[in-house]
Amino acid sequence: RRKVDSESGWFQDRWKVEYFFTEIRNHCVCLICQETVAVYKELNVKRHYQSRHSTYDKLTGHDRSEKLKQLEAVLIECVMKMVENICPEKKQEFANFCLARNTVARRIEEISSDIKRQLTSKGVDFDFFSIACDESTDLSDTAQLLIFMRGVDDEMNVTEELLDLQSLTDQTRGKDLFVSVSSAIDDMKLPWNKVTGIITDGAPAMVGERSGLSTLICNKVIEEGGKAIKLHCIIHQQVLCAKHLKYDHVMKPVLKTINFIRSKALCHRQFKQFLLDIQAEYEDVLYHNDVRWLSRGSALQRFYSLRKEIGEFLETKGQPMRELSDPIWLADLGFLVDITKHLNVLNTSLQGKDAAVNQLYSHLKAFGTKLQLFIRQLSQTQPNTIHFSALQEIMNSFPQDNISAQTSRYAADIASLAGEFKRRFQDFAAIEKEISLFSSPFSVDPEDAPDQLQLELIELHCDSELRSRHQQLSLVNFYRQLDKSRFQEIRTLAKKMLSLFGSTYMCEKTFSAMNFNKNRVRTRLSDSHLRDILRIKT
Repeated sequence: RRKVDSESGWFQDRWKVEYFFTEIRNHCVCLICQETVAVYKELNVKRHYQSRHSTYDKLTGHDRSEKLKQLEAVLIECVMKMVENICPEKKQEFANFCLARNTVARRIEEISSDIKRQLTSKGVDFDFFSIACDESTDLSDTAQLLIFMRGVDDEMNVTEELLDLQSLTDQTRGKDLFVSVSSAIDDMKLPWNKVTGIITDGAPAMVGERSGLSTLICNKVIEEGGKAIKLHCIIHQQVLCAKHLKYDHVMKPVLKTINFIRSKALCHRQFKQFLLDIQAEYEDVLYHNDVRWLSRGSALQRFYSLRKEIGEFLETKGQPMRELSDPIWLADLGFLVDITKHLNVLNTSLQGKDAAVNQLYSHLKAFGTKLQLFIRQLSQTQPNTIHFSALQEIMNSFPQDNISAQTSRYAADIASLAGEFKRRFQDFAAIEKEISLFSSPFSVDPEDAPDQLQLELIELHCDSELRSRHQQLSLVNFYRQLDKSRFQEIRTLAKKMLSLFGSTYMCEKTFSAMNFNKNRVRTRLSDSHLRDILRIKT
């Protein structure tokens, strides 16, 4: 005798669309008539559908998917009505029930597909767009290339979305990345001559002079009759500049002490309890992670705030930290805490979605001006440390040690930092005139503007109403209201500037989401599903 259980298989998710069946409590249920099929066999499911519901064959494609959603909604509504009548106190629990994993996966795929369809539809209207690229390796050792797109249409509407996630299973050379980016752009049917720029994280495969991704992209755009610029992420460059101030004689003892406290569980527990007993300002010290942008400043600030408590605790452990009794070393610590705090403020201001390149560059210019102010104040005979609160506190604590004599050294270090900023941001300095013309068109002399903009710029300067609008409206709304025929060239410049990425912040943020979703317990997550999840997430 045949055993029915031995013939049972698994419910196939495709049966939902093909035969309008679903799985409820290990039963294969027809969504149309609510009858069940005893065995998980496609033959039985298909026979039931063809014999009783063949009229639904006329539904195809999108119409069929919509009908499935309606039937599922009706089923859920019927269940909720039944629960409300039988056990109303359980209504909320049933409302929160989890969908089957296949249903969740299918819905994610559908949402991702719809987002891509909308992006493709918007892409047709783009006058200009730029791309941001970054590559990282996931937990399954697959190289994932993120490609973001920032496009602008004729009405100055800016769209910043994930263009694609390309999975690379072999090498990640510049030409390999170029093939992936080309595939993503061509798949979205975007014209190459509308590409205005590419921004990357500065890796050799990205910025190589001959075969880097940026070079290959720019060459492709030139072949298609356009012109694109290469930019290095403004946040990455800021982080590299911050590392220019090494101060190893300060960082090494600080990190050694933090690791001593936190590396062993017993010592860490005792330190936390010690801080609790004396009612310290903070409950613990912070680990330093060189990869995290703000980690250095946060770790230093916490160590400085707890320096006295740390010294007392290390004395009880028989591991005294002699540097904590050296006024010069403490002054160096205070200076490093203050300058990294200023750098962290700059880094935070550069982060965020939908930031235009002129906004990011203005933050950078402002910081450069601040550095010049710091140099002048610290170089004075009577140094002004008003913007260096930690250093000022140390100087007041040890007035007899003449710490103020060290401020000239600090001024030289800041001057070196300012030189590093100037050296690194040459790519943004190269387009500074265009940025100024875009952000402050009324302050630019028409004779200094490009030839094709001079006449329109004179018209703009002489129009008092437009000058008033520029002061009252946001920059995007100002350019949006400019007459299209009268200021065609100025609007074109504005669209190009608006389309440029200033950083790869969205790539970094999306990689964090990738590592959260594809973690050690979900390494089998497929590349296509990962792409769908990240497209929805962004």
